[in-house]
Amino acid sequence: MDAQPLILIADDEPRITKVVSIAMAEEGFRVVAASSGLEALRLADDYRPDVVLLDIVMPDLDGIEVMRRLRERRPVPVILVTAKGSTADKARGLDVGADDYISKPFHPDEMAARIRAVLRRSVAEAPATGIIRFDDIEIDLERRIVLRGGELVQFSRSEWLLLQYLAENAGKVVVHSELLTRVWGPEYRDELEYLRVWISRVRRKLGAKPGEAGRIRTFQGVGYLLDVDGPTAQASADSASGEAPAAD
Repeated sequence: MDAQPLILIADDEPRITKVVSIAMAEEGFRVVAASSGLEALRLADDYRPDVVLLDIVMPDLDGIEVMRRLRERRPVPVILVTAKGSTADKARGLDVGADDYISKPFHPDEMAARIRAVLRRSVAEAPATGIIRFDDIEIDLERRIVLRGGELVQFSRSEWLLLQYLAENAGKVVVHSELLTRVWGPEYRDELEYLRVWISRVRRKLGAKPGEAGRIRTFQGVGYLLDVDGPTAQASADSASGEAPAAD
């Protein structure tokens, strides 16, 4: 059985699928290509890819809808590809559980690096143990679930890995580069804006209101801390440190 990771690329522009297929084959990946969302779903069932690259804008089903349907079948990592590159598009993709996103035009080296990072994150690690509780939140590190007010909160893989690492180091400041390297890989160690987007998403899922830091405190130029003991840290935690609260 071929051990090379299998990538499914779905894009309605033939030149894009051709370029990606050639470039990723040179990087050591196997590639299958789809020209529509419906074809992507069929090929995903037939080939069971390790990672799926989805163009957001396609004529029949957009990448967001394809991702939703894929996730109903099995938990396959998804990277969304968009020509727009707007914050709204990226936020929408992350909202529904994308593992990463990349904007056109992209360099093949960047695409390959992001695929490898997603593959690393999809490899099962030895689970941490213990339950962390604060406010109405319960983080079960062993079962990898989060309850808020007794209700299950859905986390994407990347959101969970970020929260998990903060929770494992609760009460300690985790530096930016350490978080980025641990969750996304060393090639992301300087992507501070990228990290802020994900921190904002996790804050909201833990109950922080827009513009508030909640339990994830910001230390300007240093990193973040999950505060599970003191009073709830609100936007003032960011303001006092000199860094603007993460945008929602």
